[in-house]
Amino acid sequence: MNKIIGNAIKLIFFFGLGIFLVWLITHHLTPDQWQRIKQVFRTANYWILLPVFLVGTFSHILRAMRWRMLIEPMGYHPRLFATFSAVMIGYIANLALPRMGEITRCGVLSRHENIPIQKVIGTMIVERGLDLLCLASVIVVSVLIQIEVVGGFFYHTVISKMMSLFSSGSWLRYVIFLIIIAAIITGMIFFLKLFRHTRWYRKLVLLFRGIKEGMLTIGKMKNKGLFFLYTVAIWLCYFLMVYIGFFCLKPTSGLGINAGLSVLGFGSIGMILTQGGIGAYQLIVEKTLELYGILEAYGFAFGWLSWITQTLLTLVLGSGCMIILPFTKSRKKIIVAEKTI
Repeated sequence: MNKIIGNAIKLIFFFGLGIFLVWLITHHLTPDQWQRIKQVFRTANYWILLPVFLVGTFSHILRAMRWRMLIEPMGYHPRLFATFSAVMIGYIANLALPRMGEITRCGVLSRHENIPIQKVIGTMIVERGLDLLCLASVIVVSVLIQIEVVGGFFYHTVISKMMSLFSSGSWLRYVIFLIIIAAIITGMIFFLKLFRHTRWYRKLVLLFRGIKEGMLTIGKMKNKGLFFLYTVAIWLCYFLMVYIGFFCLKPTSGLGINAGLSVLGFGSIGMILTQGGIGAYQLIVEKTLELYGILEAYGFAFGWLSWITQTLLTLVLGSGCMIILPFTKSRKKIIVAEKTI
């Protein structure tokens, strides 16, 4: 019951934050701006969304193929459709409950392909860490190649705020925070030592050993070059989804590669901040496009169109996988069938 209440509170908080950001974007729009937005959507070339859907689908397939490469060094060989389904069902879980996607996809793949979940979690941690590194790289490259346009925006919105945290004596709060964290870690170590001979402690050790084994698979892969190629291809697909999407709306059709990199980098941060990215993604995309001379109303329209496209793709593919996957044989059933032959 407590877990259900906790999940409900998280859902309400993140969804509420998203709704607040939507209000923050829309409450000051004038009737003239609303008319511009409606006109943009009426004149949009929605056929452009077809290649966006195809590229997005291909990126998810590549992600499933890359995830399999992390799992295979442990001696498990999950099928591509099961891995792809786990990825897509995880994305749907992220739309339904905050931060539940990663655990959900690990659970789906573990149950269907008969792989210990702790090992799957280890590979997922590696994959998410790699994605964060890629996102940081996209942002850094975007800032460096267009320092005049994006550099000032990045400095005033991120760097200056970080610097202000350590001014006016506010650093003392962070010292206290670090002391509290250190005390919690020390208490946990003492607690674990005190109960190290119990059964649940041994289960906890096995869990972390499995996670560690999953995290170390990246060093055991035979074809690291292919893994790197998959990673580059995934992020290239993400970029193409943004860049091709520009041509859907007339005001953004003249934007180039630099604008695409900026929207990809900063927009991805928005997808992390709130439930399904709602509100935060649109706001960040709108402000980013303003740097390239796109009027606020048009940036608002593109942010919503891009978000709806990504969310719709997730819902269609994820729902399809949820329907089809139960009708495919799980790895456990295949093993049982082989033993009876």
